[in-house]
Amino acid sequence: MREIVIGAAQMGPIQKADSREAVVARMLALLEDAARAGCTLVVYPELCLTTFFPRWYHEDRAEADIWFEASMPNAPTQPLFDRARTLGVAISLGYAELTPEGQHFNTQILTDRAARIVGKYRKVHLPGHVEYDTERTHQHLEKRYFEPGDLGFPVWRSQGAVMGMCICNDRRWPETYRVMGLQGVELVMLGYNTPSVNSQHGDEGLAKRLYHSELTMCAGAYQNATWVVGVAKAGDEDGHPLMGGSVIVDPDGMVVARATSEGDELLVHACDMDLCNFGKTTIFDFARHRRIEHYGLITERTGAVAPAP
Repeated sequence: MREIVIGAAQMGPIQKADSREAVVARMLALLEDAARAGCTLVVYPELCLTTFFPRWYHEDRAEADIWFEASMPNAPTQPLFDRARTLGVAISLGYAELTPEGQHFNTQILTDRAARIVGKYRKVHLPGHVEYDTERTHQHLEKRYFEPGDLGFPVWRSQGAVMGMCICNDRRWPETYRVMGLQGVELVMLGYNTPSVNSQHGDEGLAKRLYHSELTMCAGAYQNATWVVGVAKAGDEDGHPLMGGSVIVDPDGMVVARATSEGDELLVHACDMDLCNFGKTTIFDFARHRRIEHYGLITERTGAVAPAP
């Protein structure tokens, strides 16, 4: 048995006026709870240090840099890294990254149990739009403030398992999981900030949005025989609600832990990485069953093209 006790650290709302220090204090409280529960890995949400700022339009793009971190760890987050090192708990967290070259990414990192960064992922599938959209009930300006990730979908060996990361909208794309699956991934960690209301389809309803979120994670887990830990930032941020629905999904695609609130909440599950083996050696034994000669359109074509009538 290769067991990792994982804490999915859902976070409640972060208001525009909240300081990084106040947010990190909440993250520390979740970390302490996780350590008491025996966790050796804690996964935090996407953009877990700030409000979901892509809902706010800045005509001058540079004004949004206040939401970005120029280094990691930095002064506000150093206490989290220090405490994680002392407790021997690895962490994965999402934040807005400003590189020394001036690039802007939606980023997630993974540390080892000594708080050393061992993995970095930058969000590939950016949703939303670039300019202010008068037809939407609220803005979703990730394409304005971020560049598409440039690191692909790498995996790392840590705590005896093959781990990968993705962020929010990435979970809706099967290619995300399959690229990691082709590298033998056994644990996919993903954070998200998903509005409770679809800005272009307000009648969709929260129940359907939660269903689609969970559906994508369960399908990705099952079709790649991997654990998936999906962690939300949720609740009402300055009048803009984010949905919860954090889950831990096993390699059979079954939810083994699910959040019940839209606040700070810790899910804990002992995840046996050996449970990935059956799926990877039977129905999803890629080497035996994949037929790549028929998959060319996946990389040759971006948009759908229907046959001529």
